[in-house]
Amino acid sequence: MSRIQPARRVAVDVLAAVRESDAYANLLLPTRIRDARLAGPDAGFATELVYGTLRMQGYYDRVIALAARRAASRIDGPVLDVLRLGAHQLLSLRTAPHAVISESVELVRRARKASAAGFVNGVLRTITRESPDTWRERALEGLQGAERLAVEFSHPAWVVEALEAALAQEGAASDLPALLAADNDPPRVAFAALPGLADAASLADDDAYLPGRLSPVALGSTGGDPSQLVDVAAGRVRVQDEGSQLAALALTRARPVAAGERWLDVCAGPGGKAALLAAEAALGGASLVANEVVPARAGLVRNALAPFVDRPDAPVVVEGDGRRFADGAELFDRILLDAPCTGLGALRRRPEARWRKSTDDLAELVTLQAELIDAAVAALKPGGVLAYVTCSPHPEETRAQVAAALERHPGLRALDTPTVLARVAKEPLGLPDATSAQLWPHRHGTDAMFIQLLARVEA
Repeated sequence: MSRIQPARRVAVDVLAAVRESDAYANLLLPTRIRDARLAGPDAGFATELVYGTLRMQGYYDRVIALAARRAASRIDGPVLDVLRLGAHQLLSLRTAPHAVISESVELVRRARKASAAGFVNGVLRTITRESPDTWRERALEGLQGAERLAVEFSHPAWVVEALEAALAQEGAASDLPALLAADNDPPRVAFAALPGLADAASLADDDAYLPGRLSPVALGSTGGDPSQLVDVAAGRVRVQDEGSQLAALALTRARPVAAGERWLDVCAGPGGKAALLAAEAALGGASLVANEVVPARAGLVRNALAPFVDRPDAPVVVEGDGRRFADGAELFDRILLDAPCTGLGALRRRPEARWRKSTDDLAELVTLQAELIDAAVAALKPGGVLAYVTCSPHPEETRAQVAAALERHPGLRALDTPTVLARVAKEPLGLPDATSAQLWPHRHGTDAMFIQLLARVEA
């Protein structure tokens, strides 16, 4: 075991947990890195091994199948983990072959699969006999259209088709390769400086931060562990994608806040947008109710809102199914519905998600989204504003949902969301002429957030 570099041990353990237990790499990896006492380059290497392998898993499986002369699905899980890790090092990182092969053989023995040691050795040696460019040519040979792009950019074919359909709605189907490539680029770490608690402009002069790009409360990272930053540890600054920041600010800044307004976050977990809503509510004299159906995620929301607990009109966290607001017993002036979705807009951050979702999941989610929209509309005061948000650009989860909601609710109207965002954002977003706003990783450097503001007509 001592012959295996600690970063590789950590990486293969995380890959196994993702495969066996549906673990989330972004949650598990930092813990495993701390437990192994990795720091600096070693921590960075472990991170690259995990995220790079998960992102390009589909492509590596194609290469492994060619080298092994058997489908990846026929290879035992722990052995396949090691082969994918080895393929990433050989094909993308261009690591010295002898180190990759020898440690891969040790890793498979460590996984109690010693009988597969010769197989792993043979497959990886076969991969080293041809250049990465040659393997790419072989992997793509005979493939066309979505099937070719799925292998080349390591996305399931149904995801490729969904993203193409979303881009086509903007007349930008030709952007598809750029979008798929952006999904495989590590995302830039962004922070939100919570208004009233921290000032983004002042902190941007600090050596620990860089200026944000799009959101007026955003900051960038200069590197290192964000949790070690004083303002992050205190909850005044939070790690948050700038697209998520803009989604929350579109609601809070759609119109001036009147003192006494009541706001609702229907699906608040894990609490990033809720914290930004709470900060904006406190400045405007509004109050916030943050709802979350999963108890563990409700706990994360409470942690996110901890900086506000001692303030007048402190935000309240409640637990329950958001669809219960359909009874109209409580009415709110502003509602954020960050709906459960396929998450196809955050594949840069959650690379394993692309391999877990299916069209069956989509059908269930679309039904749930419609029910949550109906509940949110029932809880919206006349004249109130609802922000329907998804971290997915899939047409069925975005524009189709909005169109159906407008048809079901004659008292609802779509607000010009791009115009609101043009007032909020620090620089032009270049959004098409439509009532909704779709952000993109390859254009905006954010997750692919969909944002639609809706208003309930005055009674």
